[in-house]
Amino acid sequence: METKNKLKIYVVDDEIMYLGVFEQYLLNGGYKDITTFDNGDDCINSLQNKPDVIFLDYNMDNLTGYDVLKKIKRYDPNIHVIMISGQEEIKAAVNTLKHGAFDYIQKGDDTEEKIIEVLEKVMKVTEALQRSKPGLLSKVFQFL
Repeated sequence: METKNKLKIYVVDDEIMYLGVFEQYLLNGGYKDITTFDNGDDCINSLQNKPDVIFLDYNMDNLTGYDVLKKIKRYDPNIHVIMISGQEEIKAAVNTLKHGAFDYIQKGDDTEEKIIEVLEKVMKVTEALQRSKPGLLSKVFQFL
C-alpha cells in the first residue's frame, strides 16, 4: 500500500532496546519514515516536522508519556498518538484515551501485530477524512 510510505512515524521510549524493536516492527511492516526518540522532550521539540503518528511509551523517567501526550495534543490535535505500555492498569489506558490518544497497546507477545493493526486503522481514518473534506468544502463554497 502506497500510503505506508507517506506516513511519518515517531517512536518514543526511554528504553533503547524497545526503540530498536519497535523500529524493526515498523520496518517489517513496510513503513519507511521512522524517527526514534529516547525521551519526550526531544519528541516535543521535533513536532514542527509534522509526524502523522507517534508511538509513545507510557512510563518514562523524565517526562511521562501522559504528559507528552497532552503537550502533543495542544501542539496539534490531529497527530495520531498511540500509547504503548507494560501497564496492565485499565485506568492508564482510559486516561490516555480521554486525553486524545488514538489507541493504547499493551507490550506483550503480540505487540508487532497490534502495531501494524493500529497503523492500518490510522490509514483508514486518514483516508476517510481526506475523502470527506473535499465534500464539506464544496458544500461550503456552494453557499458563497
